[in-house]
Amino acid sequence: MDQEIQTKQRMPWNKGKLIGQKSPLKLKEIWAIRIRLQMAKNTRELALFNLAIDSKLRGCDLVKLKVCDVAQGGRVSSRAIIMQQKTHRPVQFEITEQTRDALANWISQAQLKSDEYLFPSRIHDSPHLSTRQYARIVEHWVTSIGLDPAAYGTHTMRRTKATLIYRRTKNLRAVQLLLGHTKLESTVRYLGIEVDDALEISEQTEI
Repeated sequence: MDQEIQTKQRMPWNKGKLIGQKSPLKLKEIWAIRIRLQMAKNTRELALFNLAIDSKLRGCDLVKLKVCDVAQGGRVSSRAIIMQQKTHRPVQFEITEQTRDALANWISQAQLKSDEYLFPSRIHDSPHLSTRQYARIVEHWVTSIGLDPAAYGTHTMRRTKATLIYRRTKNLRAVQLLLGHTKLESTVRYLGIEVDDALEISEQTEI
């Protein structure tokens, strides 16, 4: 019996789920989710959604953000910098006006102090939103607009703005910096760029 319990405890949370590169959201899908959250007056999730899109952070970094990471002196900053948990390297991100407004509303409503986590957990065992809780919230977002949750996940939020930036600018180096990747090859794989596309960019880049 003990062995059976231990086996269950060791079982990964994503066992049985479709694993692979998650699709980014399209612009109309971003707005569909955003408008639903606005209409529902869900201040917390609107702030989380907007910041997830803007920051392009991994879920493990997003859930551990503190108020002081994005706001100083009661005002939300237009840019922020954090140390990535996976690479131990700093990464910067922009905070757009609508995200700043959403964050300011959430911080005020939740009466969060500067040294507190931006998204506290509603479960006593965890001081901040867990990556599993975040994954469930993302699943709810995509399901609410009729998307297949198996094709989307937390990495959807990380990839969405990066993909839009790449498609508009074809600037792979800029996207690499924004994602905090150490190698350009990682960015190519992450965005799912075709080899011919990558070679075309390389050919147009004179050194």
